[in-house]
Amino acid sequence: MTYEETLQWLFTQLPMYQRQGATALKPKLENTQALVKHLGYPHHKFPTIHVAGTNGKGSVSHMIASILQESGLRVGLYTSPHLRDFRERIKINGELIPEEDVVSFVENHQAFFREHSCSFFEMTVGMAFDYFAREETDIAVIEVGLGGRLDSTNVITPEVSVITNIGFDHAEILGDTLEKIAAEKGGIIKPKVPVVISEYQDETFPVFLKIAAEMEAPVIRAWEKEMRYVSDLKGGYQDLNIPGAVAAVRALPGIEVGEDAIERGLLNVVRNTGLLGRWQQLDDHPRIICDTAHNAEGLALVMEQLSRESFRKLHMVFGVVKEKDLSKILPLLPEDAFFYFCKPDVPRGLEAQILQEKAHDYGLKGEVFASVSEALESARKQAATNDLIYVGGSTFTVAEIV
Repeated sequence: MTYEETLQWLFTQLPMYQRQGATALKPKLENTQALVKHLGYPHHKFPTIHVAGTNGKGSVSHMIASILQESGLRVGLYTSPHLRDFRERIKINGELIPEEDVVSFVENHQAFFREHSCSFFEMTVGMAFDYFAREETDIAVIEVGLGGRLDSTNVITPEVSVITNIGFDHAEILGDTLEKIAAEKGGIIKPKVPVVISEYQDETFPVFLKIAAEMEAPVIRAWEKEMRYVSDLKGGYQDLNIPGAVAAVRALPGIEVGEDAIERGLLNVVRNTGLLGRWQQLDDHPRIICDTAHNAEGLALVMEQLSRESFRKLHMVFGVVKEKDLSKILPLLPEDAFFYFCKPDVPRGLEAQILQEKAHDYGLKGEVFASVSEALESARKQAATNDLIYVGGSTFTVAEIV
């Protein structure tokens, strides 16, 4: 198979949550356990850091990887979803997995995938573990895909676990209260393995304490640590992520991470890891900012950041997926902005006309466009040089323009 044919098979042959929604999920670990056994337990050949949470887990994972790279280590990084290129999910020191490795992995194990009806996510987790082992990484940062307890990544026993923020994303799958969601995220806590909690939340911290006590896992309260670090990842909300990342690298047994490596790592996250879509500036005059925040908690932080920016008029290119609770998202958006409603080009995308109608109930005014690119092009034409264009609402909306 060519690389393009391999991707086509990965994306369409088998279900994938990011595109299809809950029907793609397999709430069990048996398949992943069978797969890693078939691969020769590659995840046992390198130490790991496991990162879960509703918001911030991607940024924290990239921060940790960047700091460890600045410490001179060969660092694997597994994250999801990707924005432009499937290979963004699997990197070593910021370099994407080669196309030929993707092809050979699928070709070599396709019979097993078919026999066990492996999901897209199970296959990509196996691919990452296999690649990191073959390339002899010193350590790998593994971001949870969804939840934690039953996520395919949860076959690892890490050196440190990290849990960032807990919010109501994927509530239809993980639970309808913060306590239930925290219990799922807390499923990554392993016996006697330190767990870093980035943020204190009244509803969730007792849940983590209970699970950690049962597992005899030391709890590190990152929010209590005084830190004065700066990151190249823009947006004031990164101040909530930095303590978790720093606490995680400091908790690593047997690895000395100096202050210089921490400072350089945080200042060079984008350069070291290639992270996209976190308060990313795409253009100037007019300034265009995109961000992948897509749930109420994340969007609230991003809208707060927007309110601090200077501009004449705000233009919002906005598209979401169907299962989002619009009653929690739309009240957060600025009424004085002009909206360019659009549908991300995935099966889960919400029709722009429906989004416009719902938004109108919250006093949000704007027009409907056939695609994200058309919406952005119209915003460019309408905006003055001292205006600001924001693109967001969904990871998939951002993915079409970065």
